[in-house]
Amino acid sequence: MTSPQTVAPAPTEHDRIVQVADGLFYERGIHAVGMDAIRTAAGVPLKRLYQEFPSKDALLAEVLQYRSGVWDAGIAAAAAGAATPREKLLAVYDFLDGWFRTDDFRGCGFINAFGELGAVSPEVSAIARSHKERFQHYVAALVHDLGAPPHLADQLAILAEGAQTTAAISGVPAAATHARSAAATLIDAALGDATPAVV
Repeated sequence: MTSPQTVAPAPTEHDRIVQVADGLFYERGIHAVGMDAIRTAAGVPLKRLYQEFPSKDALLAEVLQYRSGVWDAGIAAAAAGAATPREKLLAVYDFLDGWFRTDDFRGCGFINAFGELGAVSPEVSAIARSHKERFQHYVAALVHDLGAPPHLADQLAILAEGAQTTAAISGVPAAATHARSAAATLIDAALGDATPAVV
């Protein structure tokens, strides 16, 4: 007996607005995109848009939470085929490599949002900080499972963050490959493995 396929429900109007706003904010920047542009792109009346989101700040908060979920899903998918903590850690950089090669890559949405609004929006700062901390905890848990020293998690997370910034500014996706190679070296050194790292 075959089980019925699960069909994903169509996104609600609320979700569609969030996804449209995410794309516009990420492509053009937060300051450059007004609620009118979002209304037009989402195909909803302005009154309806403000019923769902009473302010641009409220919409931005949901956009950042949505983007965090997309990141988590991408990391999880990359790690799904990895059998060991070491492979799961290196899968982070494989995920980055695929992302950097997409046509719409514009860097880390959280770094971008923090750069635009971090100085004036405590909420944006808090969401960006929370996202980065969750990634740090994810890496730390894998480092713990690996049996490596805790400081390795900080080093690997910094490599991932640096790769995002480097790829965005330079336009060179190979930043992920370089970060992966450095991560493999750090992991093997932390475990006391004198053999050359296989990347």
